[in-house]
Amino acid sequence: MASDVGIDVGIIFRIHPFELVTDKRYGKPPASRTLSELLDSGFIAIDKPVGPSSHQVSGIVANILGIKKTAHLGTLDPNVSGVLPILLGKATKAVHYLMQHDKEYIGVAGFKENVNEKEVKEVFRHFHGDIIQIPPVGAAVARKPRKRHIYSIKIMDINEKRVRFRVRCEAGTYIRTLVDDMGKHMKNPAKLIELRRTMVGSITEKDLVTLDELREAVSLWKGEGEKGDETKIRRIVRPIEEITEGKKKIWVLDGAVDAICSGAQLTVPGIAKLSDDIEKYDIVCMMTLKGELVAFGTALMSSKEMVSNKKGTAVKISRVMMPRGTYPRRWK
Repeated sequence: MASDVGIDVGIIFRIHPFELVTDKRYGKPPASRTLSELLDSGFIAIDKPVGPSSHQVSGIVANILGIKKTAHLGTLDPNVSGVLPILLGKATKAVHYLMQHDKEYIGVAGFKENVNEKEVKEVFRHFHGDIIQIPPVGAAVARKPRKRHIYSIKIMDINEKRVRFRVRCEAGTYIRTLVDDMGKHMKNPAKLIELRRTMVGSITEKDLVTLDELREAVSLWKGEGEKGDETKIRRIVRPIEEITEGKKKIWVLDGAVDAICSGAQLTVPGIAKLSDDIEKYDIVCMMTLKGELVAFGTALMSSKEMVSNKKGTAVKISRVMMPRGTYPRRWK
């Protein structure tokens, strides 16, 4: 039996009459997966080029890897480049639950008339914090006013009619609409000229690979001889758990894992430890003590209630990610 000794910042430990342990005979830490397992349920952080759509890039990745299923997180217009996570194989089941990541962009706004630093700073202050947007024509959502949050928006440089800026925002924020609204506020029409996404959740530009780099890695892996070189492709294809960084989580005891995989809801006695900021109805990730993603679900209790209660349903399961039988059945 392997002891779970890692202490996570911001984590509440449940009190059990026994040490938190996980049986190393079942499951495995995500970093120990084989390449085949990663291709079946991992992801790649692609540096999307200008030109193809996000859907086309997702299809290109599938063709390069020789797999059937891929899905992208967060659509980028054809003329926008940058961070585009591509889910592989069974990981595509998680698309809906992984979309809501904060994002960061670097953009260039073009104004009709020259602007100065003072007026740009003023409009940036106005559009900092909670804003109301109406999605643009052609958006995949209804064109109704909705609130979004701008965490930060900073001037990078100003050149007469052009302003280069960096913005970090809530998922679902339309940067093209943001620039248009800023122009209206200044009574100086503006449009988005260039845009690059530099962050999705914990994934940043330093994590990216180009399509050509992916092709090269696959070529080395499938090269001549009985065994190719997996070194580069293993660095590129990453466990899906890495995208869940920053998400609210509950770690479950080994004995509860297969019950969840078989359709049972998560009850309080099955919890090992949990994030300390869970509120009722939050979407949470359920993890094994080895750090494997088991399922997604909706919290039916807050963190404090889960810690103080001795029984009751803590999470309603909505999407199981782990196959049945990965851990032994210990429930009736």
